[in-house]
Order: sequence, then C-alpha cells, then structure tokens
Amino acid sequence: MPKTPVPRSILFTMCVLSLIWSYNWVVVKEALQFSGPFDYSALRCIFGSLVMFGVLKFMKKPLTPPSLGRAFFLGLFQTAGFLCFSSWALVEGAVGKSAVLIYTFPFWTLLFARIALGERIRGAQWLGVVLAGCGLILVLEPWQPGGSLFSRLLAVMSGVSWAISTVIAKNWRQRGDFDLLTVTAWQLLLGGIVCSVIAVAVPAKPIIWNAYFVLLIAASGIVATAFGWLLWLMILKHLSAGVAGLGMMAVPALGVLFSRLQYGETFDPVEITGMLLLAASLVLLSWLNLRTPAAPPAQ
Repeated sequence: MPKTPVPRSILFTMCVLSLIWSYNWVVVKEALQFSGPFDYSALRCIFGSLVMFGVLKFMKKPLTPPSLGRAFFLGLFQTAGFLCFSSWALVEGAVGKSAVLIYTFPFWTLLFARIALGERIRGAQWLGVVLAGCGLILVLEPWQPGGSLFSRLLAVMSGVSWAISTVIAKNWRQRGDFDLLTVTAWQLLLGGIVCSVIAVAVPAKPIIWNAYFVLLIAASGIVATAFGWLLWLMILKHLSAGVAGLGMMAVPALGVLFSRLQYGETFDPVEITGMLLLAASLVLLSWLNLRTPAAPPAQ
C-alpha cells in the first residue's frame, strides 16, 4: 500500500508545538523570579487541569478516570515529579542545559522498560545507550562539582520521572485502552495536588503576584500544558509515536537556542560534545522506534 502523505496542517502543528514547548523553558525561568519552584508547579498544574476538564466537558467525554490509582501514579511522576524537578533545576541552572538533560527521557525509558516490562535492548539500541551515557557524563561534568552539578542532576531526575511515567502508561495501555484526554486531565489534577502538598511543606519565598506572573502562569498552564497536550494528541492521531517523537527532538535544540538569545548562555567544548552525543542518541532511538510496528493511535 502506498504511504499516506502527512497533512501539511499536522506538520505545521508539530512546528507550533515545538516552538511552544521549547520557549516554555524560558517562561518557567522567568516565572521563578516571583515564586518558588513548587508553588509555580502547583499553580501551573491546577490551571492546566481546569482547562482540560473544561475541554472534556465541551467534547462530552467521560470525566471519571478509568483507574484512579493508576492516574495518581501517572500524575505523581509525569506531572509532579517532572515539573517539580525541572522547575527546581531552573532556579539556579541554565535553561538550555536543563532542557537537553530533561530530554534524555527516551534513554531512561529504554532502561526502565527493560526492568519493568521485560523489553529487551537489541542491536543498534545498544549504540544509542552508549552514546547517551557518554553524552550524559560530558554534559553533567561530574569532575566539576558545585551548584551547577546539582541543578543538572535535578534536570536528569525530571527526565527520569518522565521515563517512569512513560513505562506506567505503556503498562496501563497493555492492560486495556483508555481515553488519553481524560487521563491527562486527571494526572494534571492529581499531580497538581501533590505539588501543592510539597509547596505547603517546603518553605519558600512568598509569591509575588503581579500581572506579568499571572501571564506566565497562563502561558505555562494553559498554552504549554493544556493546549500543548491537545496539539500532541492531534499529532498522534495522524502519526505514529515514533514519527511524532522524532519531530519533537527539535524541542531541546530550540531550548538551547532560546536560552542563548534570552540569557546569553554559553557552553564549553566538553558540554557541546556531550549535547551532540545526546542528540545523536535521541535521534537514533527515535528512528529505531519509528521502524518498530506500533499499534494504531487512540482516537
């Protein structure tokens, strides 16, 4: 059968989503001037979940989750873990380096799927693992300890949380299909509750409320989170997960570009080499995923 050409509207959607998600790192960095990382993560989740539930109501989709327990664990890692670690990393760390390290999640997903789901690492996947491992070491530069190393480790933990949530979602999908939009709304809400508990428990500077901060919350919570997820689901209806994932590899690259333009961030030769190795690993792993037959996307 001849391959169906990808609609231009979907290619345009991928470009728009890449720009939204990549510049959102700058948005979060800006917002952290006015609040602590956990407060901002909680506000972002709550705003995003309210919008998502509104969309569900408008689309007349089910409001109850297929499994509250699984939705909670998905929210714990995909929302709370991912956002809290990434926001914390941006408090003192560089935007570009954090974005690159967070997007190592396909590497961690491969390793965790091996442990939790029994998925074997085969052939060229090992090359991707080796490239990612070497790149990770070069970007982290553990031989130069200090505050910068701590922020980079936090960024890695954000990617690890994302990977764990991916394995949870894959395991859940194996047990039965579910509506992605409904699950996304619930994992945002439940993850937001966890973020709120952490924000109350951990002392932080008081929130400075002003119009700019509210705009930044709306940009992250509504545009990057709720609207971003809607665009992502639209993409997955027309493309396989492998193709979609490969297209999203532009996000960390654009994150580095925006961080340089916005904050003048620079990178030493060792970091640049590590980023190139990580990029090569992510492209290879995404391409290998693209070659693997996938189930039809959820409608």
